[in-house]
Amino acid sequence: MPALIRKVAIVTGASSGIGRATALLFAREGARVVVAARRQTELDALVAEIQEADGQAAALAGDVKDEAYAKALVELAISEFGGLDVAFNNAGIIGEMGPIASLTLKSWRETLDTNLTSAFLGAKYQVPAMIERGGGSLILTSSFVGHTVGMPGMTAYAASKAGLIGLAQVLAAEYGPMGVRVNALLPGGTDTPASVTNAPGAGPEVLAFIERLHALRRIARPEEIAKSALYLASDASSFTTGSALLADGGVSINRS
Repeated sequence: MPALIRKVAIVTGASSGIGRATALLFAREGARVVVAARRQTELDALVAEIQEADGQAAALAGDVKDEAYAKALVELAISEFGGLDVAFNNAGIIGEMGPIASLTLKSWRETLDTNLTSAFLGAKYQVPAMIERGGGSLILTSSFVGHTVGMPGMTAYAASKAGLIGLAQVLAAEYGPMGVRVNALLPGGTDTPASVTNAPGAGPEVLAFIERLHALRRIARPEEIAKSALYLASDASSFTTGSALLADGGVSINRS
């Protein structure tokens, strides 16, 4: 039986990369999916792809930093599919990189608002909807950066991603008695449009350097991270909550 049959899921950051791969996988596993991102055209294409494979999906474009958007996504899940069981708050940015003395307050706030505050806003509306269904699974995309590794020049990113782990732990303790599980997913380097390996001007030496950081000597495909999200979303992880699940190819332990 599909792992998410009769479940309703929200996936943010769904227009590309890990979010897109996860939305497709959730739909193949039986979930009815609400996909969210800023780009309507990409979301419409994703919905069409899911529907062509006999899945069910709805799209709503917007800014995850906007509280009204967080509320609207939950309302869409309820009106279109009857409720909410799973939320993958995956949208995020790397943000401005560089020494802290050169980091602007505007950039700091932009990174924290996009990565951390958006997850707070999502959870604010997602958790009550899950409680109405008798429980659910909330997943936050964090990172090994700021958890097991401190990478120079990534102050705001590390702070925001570390904050997501703290948020997951508190929500897990707070809402566990009501059947809501909350976990952070920590991917390693992944081949997405937002990856530093695909940044303008990044040559093959950048990819080679990033690959060497990982024990597996490669970076992940988005579909591999999506499988870890599926584990956390499904009943396979029914006794897993408050965790920081590393899916990082061994970058956290590699010293060679």
